[in-house]
Amino acid sequence: MKAIGYYRPLPITDSYALHDLHVPAPEPGPRDVRVAVQAVSVNPVDVKLRASAAPPDGVARILGFDAAGVVEGIGPQVTLFRPGDEVFYAGSIARPGTNSEFHLVDERIVGHKPLSLSFAEAAALPLTSLTAWELLFDRLQLTAARNSAQGTILVVNGAGGVGSMVIQLARRLTGLTIVATASRAESRQWTMEMGAHHVIDHRGPLDAQLEAAGLDGVEYIAALSATDAHFPALSRVIMPQGRIGVIDDPPMLDVVPLKRKSVSLHWESMFTRPVFQTTDMIQQRQILNRVSQLVDSGVLRTTMTSNSGPITAAHLAQAHALVESGRSIGKVVLSGWTEDLS
Repeated sequence: MKAIGYYRPLPITDSYALHDLHVPAPEPGPRDVRVAVQAVSVNPVDVKLRASAAPPDGVARILGFDAAGVVEGIGPQVTLFRPGDEVFYAGSIARPGTNSEFHLVDERIVGHKPLSLSFAEAAALPLTSLTAWELLFDRLQLTAARNSAQGTILVVNGAGGVGSMVIQLARRLTGLTIVATASRAESRQWTMEMGAHHVIDHRGPLDAQLEAAGLDGVEYIAALSATDAHFPALSRVIMPQGRIGVIDDPPMLDVVPLKRKSVSLHWESMFTRPVFQTTDMIQQRQILNRVSQLVDSGVLRTTMTSNSGPITAAHLAQAHALVESGRSIGKVVLSGWTEDLS
């Protein structure tokens, strides 16, 4: 089968950063579905791993987490899917990735693709939807019901993939006032389209901008990027007994200022459930199915903003470069396979 991988960490501008491969098609394990991948999207985790995580010598690592496709085969213990089902999912960081024609994934973390979306549009959603849902409703302990929560949430990097879904979910399933950060005119416009009530610039003082918007502070924070740089300001604007959710990898945080306010800090990684095979792992299937229903009912929309074309090393490198630039909005997708790699 065709696949795309890398042998060693290299700058994405290097012509050897990513390689077109031919590798054997994988055989499903007991609870695996084998998916004929139709579309994938690129996340910051793909870029970070490609740039820093060296595979064993002579072995290509296949990246990719988001995928939308068609179930082509099933393991002997699979009960939730059958061949021909259209699915979408985010996979596991502990297994080979979705940048391949056929991909194995545990049925418990797979959802039915929204009927109203193309494969490309659906591939933009899984990882960011799972991260946003778990952050809001598992970590920050909000309730996923319309107008269920009052107060204000600050979403740092509202125009990114996760930020786009946090804003949509918070706007449509809670009663929160949403303040998003964005620094460019196009990203500010995007966050407003997603549902933000206010947009402030993360390059400026957050507390002064919140005050100018008539807000004394916020009860919830979704810290999605550059958390170490923003944390002193976040510690100032969070309200007493507030909650902060973090998804990035800050090298160090001084959390002592949170004690006086009894503020709780929550880490979110959507890979936790599949990597550790938690007893509630199947909740990711349930979340994806709920997201699919919300999309088909017009409550949520795809965050795909760019389709880089067929899934090849050259096109994937372009998508990595865009995500790596920090200037992407929403999600970058690739769809379809070329006839021949030769």
